This record gives sequence, C-alpha cells and structure tokens, in this order.
Amino acid sequence: MKRESRGIQSIEVGGELLRALARCGEPMMLRDLAREAGMSPAKAHPYLASFSRIGLIEQDETTGRYEIGALALELGLISLRRLSGVRIARPKIAALASQIGHAVSLAVWGTYGPTVVQLEEPAQPVHIVMRAGSVMALLETATGRAFAAFLPEKTINAALESGLDRHGVGYNPKRTVKGPKVAEMLTEVRKHGLARALGDPLPGVNAFSAPVFDHSGHVALVITAMGPEGTFDARWDSPIAHALRDCAGGISKRLGYGMTVAAE
Repeated sequence: MKRESRGIQSIEVGGELLRALARCGEPMMLRDLAREAGMSPAKAHPYLASFSRIGLIEQDETTGRYEIGALALELGLISLRRLSGVRIARPKIAALASQIGHAVSLAVWGTYGPTVVQLEEPAQPVHIVMRAGSVMALLETATGRAFAAFLPEKTINAALESGLDRHGVGYNPKRTVKGPKVAEMLTEVRKHGLARALGDPLPGVNAFSAPVFDHSGHVALVITAMGPEGTFDARWDSPIAHALRDCAGGISKRLGYGMTVAAE
C-alpha cells in the first residue's frame, strides 16, 4: 500500500477557498467565499491575504470582491497548453465504442479537412469505408458536417471554394448539398449538438457526430459513432445520441471548455 506523503494542513485548508472561487466562476465577497469554503470570514481572511501576495487571487479595490489572480491564470493556461485533445480522447472513445456496441471514430481538422486519427471497432465490425488517415467529405458526412457547423464560416467557405470537399470519403457531386440547404442543414446540427447521417453516404450505415470544444471555444475534435441502420438507433434522443453527447461533453470539459474566469 502506497504511503501518503506528509502535507501541510494549513495549505490544504486554504485550498478550499481556491476551490470555492473556481466553482463559482466569478468574483466573490469575503463572506460569500468563506461560507462556500465552509469557514468563517475571520478564518478565511489571512489565507486570502497570503494568496493575494503570491498572485493566486486578487481583490478588486472598488468592490472588495476576490477573484482569480494572475499566477492562477498563468498556471491554468500552462495546464491547458499541455493537454492533448487526441491523447485525452483516445481512451474515452474506446470506452464509448464498448458501451454502445458500435464503431466510433475520432477526427481532427487537418490540412485536407476532417481527418480520422483513430477508429475503434466493436466486437462485430461493420463494413465502413474509413480508417485512420481517411479524410471525410465536408458536407456529405456526419463528421464533416459537425466541423462545418461549428468552425468559423470563413474557414468552411475557403475549404469549399478550394475544392477540398471533392477529395473526401463520401463525396458525390450528384448528391452535394448547395445553396440555402447548406445553412438549413448546419442549423439542424447546431440545434441538436449533433450531426446525423441516415444511410447516406454509406448505404445501410447510420451515424451521429459530436463536436469537442477546447478552452477557447474552438472545435478541437469530432467524435462519430456509426453502425448498421438495423441496430443503430438514430433518433435524436436515443441512448446512443445521449452517450455520444456525454462523451464529447466530458472531453470538452477536460480541455477547459466552459471555464469562466475573470481575466480582466
């Protein structure tokens, strides 16, 4: 049994104030911060004074509220820069594939568009024209549409104008969506937080794709679950859809998405 290293109790006690401030996500008055940390204002004040001196927190001179300090922000940014979205996502999508019993892929936005970097197949694999390294069509596949719905519009327009889409798996000029239908299709993706494919472009295969966001709110990855239409429940509120959303949301949170800190 691993022996626990000796620590400094006063630092651990004071750490509750930092946790409370992080949970709240916005500047707090002393009394509120102390209450949230489970201590009296008189006990909390000395800790806050020390944290202020080293830059972990700072106090607004006008309002008196405490907020995250420069050192805490710097440490947080260092942690975020060290995170690799793909590294974090790999075991998560393997677990998701096992949970739902269907294939799951992980894609990044590469030089040529939506690029698959990992494919997890179930015990009974389904025939899918996809492997690590495959580039997916931007508007014709669920993976591509998840990127198209959440990447900056200028990025997508530039990709389409350059003909990038024509090189992707699933591209078919006869079925390419154009004009107002593109906006309508991407609006649906944003509404549900998922892109969906029903037997197209891969006949007999349904798919859902969910975006993963990083700490700056940009799309870092797209996770796609896919399987035979006979066993893959493609309803927007199906267990597969919920599991995929939960998986993508968990990875996004791990990458810092949704964190609210007062940086001004």
